[in-house]
Amino acid sequence: MRGLTGASKATEVVSVKTPSGPKCATILVVDDDPDVRLLLRECLELEGFHVLEARDGAELRRTFASSTVDLVTLDLNLGGEDGLALAREIRADRNVPIVMISGKSDTIDRVVGLELGADDYITKPFHLREVLARVRAVLRRYESHAMSSGARQAGKEVSSPSSATFAFDGWILDIDRRELRRDPDGNVQLTTAEFNLLEIFVQRPARVLSRDDIMDLLKGHEWSPLDRSIDSLIARLRKKIERDCDEPRLIKTVRGVGYAFSESVRKH
Repeated sequence: MRGLTGASKATEVVSVKTPSGPKCATILVVDDDPDVRLLLRECLELEGFHVLEARDGAELRRTFASSTVDLVTLDLNLGGEDGLALAREIRADRNVPIVMISGKSDTIDRVVGLELGADDYITKPFHLREVLARVRAVLRRYESHAMSSGARQAGKEVSSPSSATFAFDGWILDIDRRELRRDPDGNVQLTTAEFNLLEIFVQRPARVLSRDDIMDLLKGHEWSPLDRSIDSLIARLRKKIERDCDEPRLIKTVRGVGYAFSESVRKH
């Protein structure tokens, strides 16, 4: 079973108890190995989660069309089908958390997966306690964001709607809605990592941030970047927001130090 903890040991690893995390969430387990799906189903159902299964992209799409899904665990190799492409497809259409669970342990696979919008990345073989802890953490993060956004919309005394919206160079960044838009072009799709990085910059205009600074701030968003991935992430974001990527005006490189957001920013 690809080195995973056996299903017979699952109940020894995970204690049986009433759910202690967010509401009884529905989790879609996407993996072409039926043994892995069974192991994760038993583990998650013991904790009170409702579990659906899909073995490939076609079943994943059918499940999304017929059911409400709160979180997806996604293998990257589905019988030859590209899990990264599926992650990109999911992220483009809906705001559902994605936890990648994959036998691919190379650094580049982890970095690409996170940059495409995955909320976490777990390598096989895995420990069931780790899977549960990370699933709960991602669900809590999304639930907390939804509650804070709802509070802002329900009562203006909580926070002015404009307090989490920033304008720069014709762009509008809406933190609550997690949208970047420019009329008349409409919304621009950003991955989770790209959005978090842009949020960091617009909240610190003109401040020079080293790569270590950026890594620490992104970790605060529960993302685990590596030093060499920062430059790649900057390049990806520039392609989406700069008028000329060859001569960037918004995100400036400060040679030998790091990066700075040079455009003036105002709360919109």
